[in-house]
Amino acid sequence: MTVNYWLAEHPTIVNFRWSPTQSYASTWSFLFTAVSFYVITAVTFHLLLKIFRRRHGFSLGPIPALHSLTTALISAVIFIGILLSAVAEIRDTRWLWRRTRTTALQWFLCFPVGTRASGRVFFWSYAFYLSRYLHLFRTFFSVIRRRKLSFFQLINQSSLLCISFLWLEYSQSFQVVAILLTTVSYAVVYGYRFWTEIGLRGACFPFVVSCQAILLGCMTVCHVGVLCIHLVKRGGCNGIGAWLFNSVLNAVISLLYLKFYVKTRSMTTAKPT
Repeated sequence: MTVNYWLAEHPTIVNFRWSPTQSYASTWSFLFTAVSFYVITAVTFHLLLKIFRRRHGFSLGPIPALHSLTTALISAVIFIGILLSAVAEIRDTRWLWRRTRTTALQWFLCFPVGTRASGRVFFWSYAFYLSRYLHLFRTFFSVIRRRKLSFFQLINQSSLLCISFLWLEYSQSFQVVAILLTTVSYAVVYGYRFWTEIGLRGACFPFVVSCQAILLGCMTVCHVGVLCIHLVKRGGCNGIGAWLFNSVLNAVISLLYLKFYVKTRSMTTAKPT
């Protein structure tokens, strides 16, 4: 069996269907409960550490490093899986695109109207959605180890979880490119975090912050591309309402991140040499 079979042609992947009755964590109630539990628990941990006035956080040993390694590997698998699946979907459905004059590039950014959340690409979108829950642990690591809890971190993690849910719920356009860009970024960032957490030397510049800035820039360009195709293409793009909500959340995240980035850069330049 080849990698292509296990990541793009396996019956479980090909026959996948997003459904509240068949897919775990696929209901609105589960999403709202999970986000609420995440926020309340993180804030509670933070307040408890403040009440007990601990000057230093707790050591978590190798847990953060293992988490970073696991997240990097999962992100790499999802990147390869959705890339191979996208190639397979283009191969199998290209003949249908002649009616709507759709190109492969347009399909990456703009699903045809009527697209349902089933098949290879949406299997990996579902895997990406589930992996978002793994990312939530970074917040607790930050609170427990450094007694730090930022508003940006809570909003960012909660928003990204909701966005990945909307991709599946409304078969939203743009998600293939978004997952490709995000997973390759996560594979690099969490691989770097694992590298530094096991005691190896890090970069001489804010590597993680720079990667996140590049990712946001690429996402912004792709959002503009989706809008242009939707306005020009006959019938528009599927799930454009969810895409608009996605765009608003991304704009909020970008503004908060810009503020965080400026603060980080100012703190870096303020340090004595």
